[in-house]
Amino acid sequence: MEYKYMSQSESDTIELAENIEGEKFPGMVICLIGELGSGKTVFTKAFANSLGITDPVTSPTFNIIKEYPNGELPLYHMDVYRVDGNVKDLNLDEYFYGNGVSIVEWGDMIESSLPDERLDVIIKVIGEEKRAIILKPYGKKYEDICEAVL
Repeated sequence: MEYKYMSQSESDTIELAENIEGEKFPGMVICLIGELGSGKTVFTKAFANSLGITDPVTSPTFNIIKEYPNGELPLYHMDVYRVDGNVKDLNLDEYFYGNGVSIVEWGDMIESSLPDERLDVIIKVIGEEKRAIILKPYGKKYEDICEAVL
C-alpha cells in the first residue's frame, strides 16, 4: 500500500518530517528517494531538528554516513549515491538494527541491503516548491506510522 501527500511548500515537507519523527522508535529506517533538489535533505534536517539535534545537518555526500548522537535518539544520516551498491564495508546492520534512526538518501540504490521493514519516502518534483510525496511502508509498524501522520 502507498500513501500520497501533496506538499505545496518546503514548510509542508518539514511538517510531514516532524510528524513522522513524532512516531520514531529505535531501529527505525527511512529511505528517501528523489532527484537532486527534491527535498531529501530538507526532510532530514526537519526530522533531526524535531529529534532535538542542534548540530548543523548537511548532506553526507562525501562522508556517506554522518552520526548525530545528541538527540532523543541517535540519528544516522546516510547518502549512498556514490557507493555503487558496494556497502559491505559500511556495517549497515549496526545502524539499521541499533538504537537510533537511520535516514538513507538514495536508498533505492542499495535496496537489496535494506531491512525488509522500513519506510520509503519517494519525493517527486511537481513545481518549484510543490512535491508529490509517496510514503511506502514495509511492515506493520510503518503502516501504522503512515496512518497516524496522514
